[in-house]
Amino acid sequence: MAERVFSVRRMPGFTPMAILVFVVLYAPIVILATYSFNAGTSLAIWEGFSLRWYASAWQDAEVQAATFRSFGIAAAAAMVSSILATMAAIATTRTAAFRGQTFVLAMINLPLMAPEIVTAIALLIVFALVKIATGYSGLGYIVLAHTAFCIPFAFLPIRGRLEDMDQALETAAADLYATPWRAFRYVTLPLLWPGILAGFMLAFVTSLDDVVITNLIAGPGQETLPIYMLGQLRRSTTPEINAVSTALLAISVLLVSLSFLLSREKE
Repeated sequence: MAERVFSVRRMPGFTPMAILVFVVLYAPIVILATYSFNAGTSLAIWEGFSLRWYASAWQDAEVQAATFRSFGIAAAAAMVSSILATMAAIATTRTAAFRGQTFVLAMINLPLMAPEIVTAIALLIVFALVKIATGYSGLGYIVLAHTAFCIPFAFLPIRGRLEDMDQALETAAADLYATPWRAFRYVTLPLLWPGILAGFMLAFVTSLDDVVITNLIAGPGQETLPIYMLGQLRRSTTPEINAVSTALLAISVLLVSLSFLLSREKE
């Protein structure tokens, strides 16, 4: 008699529990997105379909400033973290195994495992000492903090791409007297580019959506879009916040989806 393969889907109550989990996770998001199109000012009473709150958010000077600031910080942090993650990925995949390699990988991925508030407090202490020594108090601290937090998010798809790449072409380039730099530029980098772009997008979204680290590191006049939204919730809430949240969610979903598709690309 053939042995039956165990499947968790056949367990009693699996389907209703899965549906319940999805409802709990996504029903609030669906409600938020729905009421962002509410014609009235109420967050709980539907008064008709309208795009007035999207237009209001688009014309709001504070929203514009926070959005441009957030995108600038996210782009800078994602670029730097992608470069550093690429260097770390090459150093851990294109070299012979060395003592302490597991420890190095664990340290790179530590921000993924440690509570974000711990990372935020540690960065706050370091930046406070730097600020005392230098007197500098610009946006550079937020960029550095986001870079430190985003490196493992960029590292994972880049290293995954490198591990899936056949080294035969790189070896052939070396056999044809290509220098290490030329082999990297003309062979490794074109093949690795989808992974780098996927890591950049993932780091960009992580920086764009960050609240905890930014809330501790940001100084006066350095509000990012999530921090601005949090401040508005503490004062007065209108469907404009729903519209901004829905737009931010749409951007995040789009970039994460593109990152996922790029990281799956094998050619």
